[in-house]
Amino acid sequence: MGEKVRGHLMIIGGAEDKERKCDILKKVVELSGGEKASITIITAAAQNPREVGQSYIKIFEKLGVRDAVALNIETRKEACRGEIIDRIASSTGIFFTGGDQLRITSLLGGSPVYHALHAAYNNGVLIAGTSAGASAMSDIMLIGGDGDQAPKGNAISMAPGMGLLEEVVIDQHFAQRGRIGRLLLAVAQNPYVLGVGIDEDTAVLVNPDATFTVVGSQTVTVVDGSDIEYTNVSELSPGEPLNLFGARIHVLSSGAGFNLKTRQPFSKFEV
Repeated sequence: MGEKVRGHLMIIGGAEDKERKCDILKKVVELSGGEKASITIITAAAQNPREVGQSYIKIFEKLGVRDAVALNIETRKEACRGEIIDRIASSTGIFFTGGDQLRITSLLGGSPVYHALHAAYNNGVLIAGTSAGASAMSDIMLIGGDGDQAPKGNAISMAPGMGLLEEVVIDQHFAQRGRIGRLLLAVAQNPYVLGVGIDEDTAVLVNPDATFTVVGSQTVTVVDGSDIEYTNVSELSPGEPLNLFGARIHVLSSGAGFNLKTRQPFSKFEV
């Protein structure tokens, strides 16, 4: 896993504080260069991209950023425009808004913007995303599934993500929408993939050394299926409940972290 993490990612569970302490968004600004930051907001996931883009511009300006620009990419043709590629290349921080993660991958996947984003990440530019923008960061993403239900056959759907973080699947609004069941199903179907469920107003900061630390007011749940002893997931009929033996679950709060390479959690006192 260590060689598969190349820069900094700020993966936010949605509904981050935008009015009071703004701890998560302040961290985005700090890691993007502070007052000298050039932050590009990508609204591809949003149904109302211009409104969402302007909202985040105002927030980042309030936090001291002088150069915040929203890219409202609404077609794959726009994802080929040279000025958009140039803006991404000159950014010190890139922020994906919420909405529908499938819109992100269907609009950007394989496009010049997609390759520009990967180039920026490889060069150490911070990539951040909230809600749908968080789910899209990994190489496989959840795109559907009922929360508040026991894990059952045919209860989730997944698709390829943007591939910035490998061997991880992200779920957001996690505790607030009761999504533990669908994360367990995702890991049961792909035991080599680490499941990371991020609560609202909470984020994981992924570092180049293949660790992440938790920022925010709630918790992050990690589901590790590497030691699964038995599961019936491949034989489930629609609506039939899951059996899953031997999965490991960790719950992390602010300051705690996780080593993606060794799959071991650590407390703030061990950093």
